[in-house]
Parts: sequence; C-alpha cells; structure tokens
Amino acid sequence: MKFLIAEDDPSGILLLKMILTEYGDVDDVADGRAAIEAFERASAKGAPYDAIFLDIMMPDLNGHEVLRTIRERERRMRLPQIRQTKVIMTTALDSADNVNQAFYEGRASAYLVKPILRTAVLQEMKKLGLL
Repeated sequence: MKFLIAEDDPSGILLLKMILTEYGDVDDVADGRAAIEAFERASAKGAPYDAIFLDIMMPDLNGHEVLRTIRERERRMRLPQIRQTKVIMTTALDSADNVNQAFYEGRASAYLVKPILRTAVLQEMKKLGLL
C-alpha cells in the first residue's frame, strides 16, 4: 500500500508514520499545494496513493480545498468512485460545518478528530477496505 500524509505539524506526521509504515510506503508533505503535487505525481506514474491522510488546517491551501482539487482531478481522469483515492480528513475541528463540508462537498472517505489514536486509524482503514 501507498499512503500520503498531508500535515503541517511534525508530531502529527510522526504519529501517523509510526502507524502506517507497518502497512506500506508513506510519503509526507507539509502544505496543501505539495499534497496536490504529490497526488498528481503518483497518479501520473500509474501508482496512485491508496489513502491520503489530509489535515484541514494547513498553509497555502486548506484540506477542504485540497480535497476538492483531488476529486476534480479524479473526475477529469474519469475514475469510477471505487478507484478513487481514499481521503481521511484529520483535524482538530470537530464542528458540524467542517464534517459536512468534508463529506458532502468534498466526498471525504473518513473524518478523524485529533488527537489521532492508532485504534481509530486502523478502524477507519478496515471500514475503507484498506486492511
């Protein structure tokens, strides 16, 4: 499996890397533009990410903007929903507006509220068929 962590907090990156490296290769970026670039590079190589762990509050572009861009690019590639990258939003923002925006506007696959717990990550990965 191949994962991308888009997170501007080094401790958040470290925590997710510790969880995910057991299950596959992990790349990380610290801002929204870099997340889109990494997504595009992986897709162009024919080796897309199986899952992207995407923080909402990041510099440059926030997670909602990144998710919209990713979904738009997937639409242009004519990827059926079953083949689209699983995007798991990771955030300290536990408001109904953010949850609605992530799921209904951005079509996020899952939403995890910080602090991120290993059990929650693994549970969501199982639900998404990643484990």
